[in-house]
Amino acid sequence: MKTLVRYRLLSWTALVLLVAAAAYSCKDYLTVPSQGTLDEVTLATKAGVEGTLIAAYRTLDCTSAITGGAWGCAASNWVWGSVAADDSYKGSDPTDQPPIADIELYNWGTANAESYLDLKWKQVYEGVVRANATLRLLKKVLAEHPGLISPSDANGIKGEALFLRAHYHFEAWRMWKNIPYYTEDDQNYFKPNNVDPIPLILADLNAAIALLPDKPRDGEVGRVTSWTAKAYKGRVQVHTGDYTNGLVTLRDVQANGPYKLEVDFHHVWTGVHAFANGPETILAYEASANDGDPNGGNANFGERLNFPNTDPFCCGFNQPSQNLVNFFVVNDSGLPLAVTDPTWNTSNATLDSSATVPVDPRLDWTVGRDGVPYKDWGNHEPSWIRNRPYAGPYSVKKNVHEKSSGAQSQVGWVSAGLNSVHIHIFRYADLLLELAEAEVEAGVPDNARIIVNQIRARAGVVAQGPGTSATDIAVPMVQATPPATVDSLIEPWARYKIGQYTTPWTQAFARTAVRIERRLELAMEGQRFFDLRRWNVADTAINNYVAVEKTRRPYKASAATFTARHSLYPLPAIQIQLSKVAGQNTLVQNTGW
Repeated sequence: MKTLVRYRLLSWTALVLLVAAAAYSCKDYLTVPSQGTLDEVTLATKAGVEGTLIAAYRTLDCTSAITGGAWGCAASNWVWGSVAADDSYKGSDPTDQPPIADIELYNWGTANAESYLDLKWKQVYEGVVRANATLRLLKKVLAEHPGLISPSDANGIKGEALFLRAHYHFEAWRMWKNIPYYTEDDQNYFKPNNVDPIPLILADLNAAIALLPDKPRDGEVGRVTSWTAKAYKGRVQVHTGDYTNGLVTLRDVQANGPYKLEVDFHHVWTGVHAFANGPETILAYEASANDGDPNGGNANFGERLNFPNTDPFCCGFNQPSQNLVNFFVVNDSGLPLAVTDPTWNTSNATLDSSATVPVDPRLDWTVGRDGVPYKDWGNHEPSWIRNRPYAGPYSVKKNVHEKSSGAQSQVGWVSAGLNSVHIHIFRYADLLLELAEAEVEAGVPDNARIIVNQIRARAGVVAQGPGTSATDIAVPMVQATPPATVDSLIEPWARYKIGQYTTPWTQAFARTAVRIERRLELAMEGQRFFDLRRWNVADTAINNYVAVEKTRRPYKASAATFTARHSLYPLPAIQIQLSKVAGQNTLVQNTGW
């Protein structure tokens, strides 16, 4: 967040506040004072403070207005968490969006990859800038206009801003680990990246927990609460390997928090407004379509490439890999074949509606397959794929709205690719699987088995059906007698089967089973690369993946070997250059880059 970049980003923040708070006075860019473009005199009202806070939320996703691009800073992290792992290919065709190709092939030092890395850096630090602007403005209003903002609202605003600041820094930490941490009182925007940010993230989350109410302020769903902050604290603890404290935090959320699993999996990712912000939502980008923005910029801007390449959609990016599709095949007991059979990934056959192998029903809520209903858009067709030899036969599905849901934007470039499907940044199933990890590392593997079985039971409630409306596309699975194994559901396009783990787990087996379940449940949600990295298995998993996939997708043969340096993304070179003070860089590049 060096001076040049900070000025440009803050000027757009002011534009957001003009709309959100109707309280901004425009200034010429060249006359902007050194503390940014926010007119703190005009904004020194409750509406001004609240508008600044809404601007901080808005950066959970990005548009070209925020960063100059979109795909590298999508809320779902599909480029960094899915394409860079074994969940998906770049998709589309070889010539479209070459930066993503370099990221997929681990050539992260190129100028193309740099352009996307810089988008992500700008997004997270723009979020930090906006959160800190909220905190500074709140402090000013409370000092100069006592009583203008009630104590409860002041606490809520401060808590929400602190939470968002923690989230954006954590996003940066997941990408680069070695990052500078900025607070509202900082005057030095050339801070080095040599201080561990995790204690600072946790301190912000603890402060937010103490300040925030346990329900969304003013009843406005989407605002974070004390439970959001506590759940996120547990997430940070588990992701940093602090399983002992993470166990305590996440057990508390499980036992006393407001969250629970959705009744069935198809309610999790949907455009149906009635299902938005359901009991599973912890933190989501609250996408909004047809709200007056002439370009649909508040819809799922970062996902707009991730649809089948067929009318009315575009553009066939983020296509699920053969490896991922094979991962959903189950054995006769309905358990993942990957648990019991080391040859689970040998099949190169397209898993379409003619396949007879049993599959986990979550496959068809996650992946578009030929001949299988694609929500309520009809059966997925081979013609929906832009370049089948290059990127395979499958389409992304979770972010796609149902045709009858009313979630589709009516404006913007390829408007059907913009919708109001909320993007889950953190959901309860994710939290439960992190708790299961902590239980395993605490030496209580059967507690983890109970959690995994709970998630699998939910996954076995319904399967994708051929309905013609958003609310009738699910068909019930058949529940067998105890031990509660969901028996086969035979449809013309699939045989669905999902089983329970019925025998006690050892710690070693539990660790494997939880990680497998995490991939099945969270596939294509931008989590996979970060999981592989924190489990210290990324090199083995990704190199093995590429070794097989290059026989399926020949372009994979040009992938670089995944080595120790790939455990962290490189800092954008432009940000290192902009960090110079007296000719010396204050930001230090990650090792190997």
